[in-house]
Amino acid sequence: MGEEIKYSRFNKNDYQQFISNLKDETALVKNWFDEHKFSTAPLMAGYELESWLIDKKGNPVAINEAFLKKANNALLSPELAKFNVELNVDPEQLSHDVLSIFEHKLDELWQQCSATAQSLDADILGIGILPTLQDHDLTLKNISLLDRYKALNEQVLRQRNGIEIELNINGSDHLQVRHKDVMLEAAATSLQIHIQVPQDVAARYYNASILLSAPMVAVSANSPCLFGRRLWQETRIPVFEQAVPTGGYGGAASGPVHRVSFGSDYVRDSMYECFQENLDHFPILLPVHYEAAIERVKYLRLHNGTIWRWNRPLIGFDEDHTPHLRIEHRVCAAAPTTIDNIANIAFYYGLVHYYATTEKPPEYTMPFTDAKDNFYRAAQIGIKHKTTWFNKKTDTLQKIILDKLLVEAETGLYKLGINQQDSKRYLSIIEQRVEKNRTGSEWQLNFLNAHQDDRTLLTLNYQKNQRSGRPVHEWDLETTHETAE
Repeated sequence: MGEEIKYSRFNKNDYQQFISNLKDETALVKNWFDEHKFSTAPLMAGYELESWLIDKKGNPVAINEAFLKKANNALLSPELAKFNVELNVDPEQLSHDVLSIFEHKLDELWQQCSATAQSLDADILGIGILPTLQDHDLTLKNISLLDRYKALNEQVLRQRNGIEIELNINGSDHLQVRHKDVMLEAAATSLQIHIQVPQDVAARYYNASILLSAPMVAVSANSPCLFGRRLWQETRIPVFEQAVPTGGYGGAASGPVHRVSFGSDYVRDSMYECFQENLDHFPILLPVHYEAAIERVKYLRLHNGTIWRWNRPLIGFDEDHTPHLRIEHRVCAAAPTTIDNIANIAFYYGLVHYYATTEKPPEYTMPFTDAKDNFYRAAQIGIKHKTTWFNKKTDTLQKIILDKLLVEAETGLYKLGINQQDSKRYLSIIEQRVEKNRTGSEWQLNFLNAHQDDRTLLTLNYQKNQRSGRPVHEWDLETTHETAE
């Protein structure tokens, strides 16, 4: 979905042509898997970070077109709503100084974004769900001016036969709203961590990413509220799943196969199983036509881009055009500061490498249903979620992270050849955040408790703290008259 399309009204022939091309490309990709045609390059790292554009009062401001034109940076791109933009990074080999390089590059890009936004009398903010966001902000007047978003909205509604989209979330409070478009999806912004993996180990990294989703979503929680309602520790999860409620063939939106989901199972032999599932179970959303060689697998990649597993398999290409496999770990919210984002990235890379390279695959021990249940409970409850983690004893994720996962993450980073000073620095951020139970979500909830649920005050003080660059576990709940105004 990151690529613009040449949009025109679609007809029956468009769908038939797309499916025919998709079948051919899926067969070609099966051949690539069977003949081990994918890149054997070492592990590569990357990420995408979604953010908000806000005005001086902390409200969303729909100016991403002017912002992107003024910034003029290929690492920035639009999102679904005009008040969101995405920050990207050039991929780096997953070793040595990659984490500190990412921190430096993100700092640099963020400063440019901040200066650009301020020149437009606005600012940029990194947070999972903007506290000041209101239901009426999420309408088609705020959809980004790109054909792919217009087409996506029309096709989702077509598959739903025009039935309104309903958001129904039970948390500390209850939220129920209805929409006639897909703009609810724009309520949630995330940090998407990428890892490029050689084919012979790709299944292990994919399955490890799935089972690690629970601790990752808990430790990075930064979206406790929507429209003033206190919902889940990571409310992005139910919001996104319910915002694009169209599923598989035969009206399966309410059945087991959803377009936004945790997935249906671990992979058994290879990530090809996901692409076969895409073909077998998901109707075409955007039946565009490409003038491209079959080897570019443009149809397969676009179709895959309209299916949002929380751990998404991707096919890309090395500089020499060799196809490669990537995993997009989508569970983390945009974090409170640059260093919090990099700490989340470090924790994931260390853990995924540790679990993907253990002698006995951990997915043999933890059933997929347990990994899935852990994920949703962790999104709802956060690090206080109790589970058995390869153990007969039940503990909170907080204790499991402190006693076990931090050591495993450090081991994984060491095996990757990551600079040990960097490793200790970023993992210590995770350790202190978890020890103090001071995730972004907990800080937001504590601030609301201390300041009469004032969402504007929360947003402006969050912004003040974000500018300081201090990790969220060091933030206090004090406010100033200057900020309060």
